[in-house]
Amino acid sequence: MCTIAEALIKVPATSANLGPGFDALGLALTLYDEVTVEWDGPADGLRVEVTGEGAAEVPRDETHLVVRSMRAAFERLGVPGPAGLTLRCHNRIPHGRGLGSSAAAICAGLLAAQAVTGAEFDVFALAAELEGHPDNVAACLAGGLTIAWTERGEAKLVRLTPDPRVIPVVCVPATKLSTHEARGLLPQVVPHRDAAVNAGRAALLIAALTSRPDLLPPATEDLLHQNYRSSAMPATADLVRRLREEGFSAVVSGAGPTVMAFTTTDSLDSLAPKVGTDWHIQPLNIDLNGAVVQFSTTR
Repeated sequence: MCTIAEALIKVPATSANLGPGFDALGLALTLYDEVTVEWDGPADGLRVEVTGEGAAEVPRDETHLVVRSMRAAFERLGVPGPAGLTLRCHNRIPHGRGLGSSAAAICAGLLAAQAVTGAEFDVFALAAELEGHPDNVAACLAGGLTIAWTERGEAKLVRLTPDPRVIPVVCVPATKLSTHEARGLLPQVVPHRDAAVNAGRAALLIAALTSRPDLLPPATEDLLHQNYRSSAMPATADLVRRLREEGFSAVVSGAGPTVMAFTTTDSLDSLAPKVGTDWHIQPLNIDLNGAVVQFSTTR
């Protein structure tokens, strides 16, 4: 008799906002965290193992974000969850850099809970609730390019397939910035003109990312959030400015401080000399699958 006792959850990094699409647009990237959950072992509590990014900093107890997300799902389902759980987390997504590490952990935890219980529930809705905004978790779960919004308290998303000519390149600094700190710098009111420009650029960005990469430079212009946050990440603001002056479609990834530049095969090689040595430069592809769960069986 075969019994499912283990699942591997693979969750992609994400970049939100993408310039003008503040709190709405998200893009899944080919950089992955992997979480293996085992639940058919001895009922002797919780074991958490962490390797890779953040291994020296994250907790190994109930406060680990994957575990907290699992517990939230068990509570939503009205089930206690198994008495014995083993989590093995291998992290590749940098923490506190604007690449969706918290969204990845939340989605991994919810999908792990679904694997453990075998019960269906709205993973996206609970993920958006736990994260506090739906843009990163939408891209993490659905893959590709996503538009996320909240309607009558319910998180919703539309998934689009990006143009395969678009190559995202992330420039990751050594410093971190919390999303909470970055949000605290935003004003309550912005000029009507700025809002109008951003609305037009966000609409143009959908066309640029799905069929017209040549329009990415004007489509990635932002007036709503990046300038207001520049005091918290001056090196990021400077790199975005320098790259845009050179014609690259550079934006702040999420809340920062990572910079993401949209390139094509024609412009990829010319980017690195413009960035400098203080950044880890990593060309990526756009993930088209979103989070994936693979089950293992024992006899």
